[in-house]
Amino acid sequence: MSGAEIAQSLVPPRQFDGATLDSYRPDADYPSQSEAVERVRAFVDGWGSRPGKLFSRRRRGAETRPGIYLDGGFGVGKTHLLAALWSLAPGRKYFGTFIEYTALVGALGYQKTITTLSGASLIAIDEFELDDPGDTMMMSRLLGELAASGTRIAATSNTPPNALGEGRFAAADFLREISALADRFEIVRIDGLDYRRREVEGSAVALDDAGVDAALHAVEGEVTSDGFDELLHHLAAIHPSRYVKMVDGLRGIGIRGVRTLTDQSDALRFVAFVDRLYDAQVRIFSTGVPLDQVFGDDMLSGGYRKKYLRAISRLVALTSGRD
Repeated sequence: MSGAEIAQSLVPPRQFDGATLDSYRPDADYPSQSEAVERVRAFVDGWGSRPGKLFSRRRRGAETRPGIYLDGGFGVGKTHLLAALWSLAPGRKYFGTFIEYTALVGALGYQKTITTLSGASLIAIDEFELDDPGDTMMMSRLLGELAASGTRIAATSNTPPNALGEGRFAAADFLREISALADRFEIVRIDGLDYRRREVEGSAVALDDAGVDAALHAVEGEVTSDGFDELLHHLAAIHPSRYVKMVDGLRGIGIRGVRTLTDQSDALRFVAFVDRLYDAQVRIFSTGVPLDQVFGDDMLSGGYRKKYLRAISRLVALTSGRD
């Protein structure tokens, strides 16, 4: 994808086209969910006041923070709230995953990215992750420059901003940049159960070859069927920003011969691919190891644990037919 195509695609996934704050369904057992809705409403109301600069020095409490950060586990509705916030933002605005924004910088270059995004009322960043020092400093600088021009920032993540980067690189060496991000967001904690698993028990559904053939035949629309190792090889050959084009128009995908992953790079690319399948709500039918067992125990105990757990949650939903 060209930089212009990436910028044009920075909108919420189609499953969130109609997301509103009123359509968010808080779990009564977790009051933080209702509180999160009200804090997002308050953030929206703040558009009538002068936004502060995200990285400027200020007296604590002197003005409303220009960033809001929705922190919580998998399936508590963070992306729904972010999409609802995006829909309420005035004027030009952008919504994308962290990897899509870094891909935009890679395609356009840093300065042209600033020029493209400057003047937007809102930059919404889903699945905010800082996996290496370069991304830490680049995103810190990018958000600082955009907010200085009045753009507001909203983000979601499974990791509190003062813990970004833990377990993946020497975060202490970049504490100043990470702290700058944390200190300038209003942090909203959202507790709760994964809604994708409230009605789905156990693991991802695995079929035999005949079952995959029958399931794909029943799908209305375009489908594809590939071997797991062939899929991994193809994912390694292209940039993750292009995965969205791979799944464009697909309604179902067959993955045959799934095995437990042992290579971290393969696993991270597969996570990015699963995210795009989930955004497009592409059904998955697979043979071999159930897809919720595709990440080994060593991966689930490592620095990318939360990424893998998020992917497992989405794989369970996509193989069960639940949204």
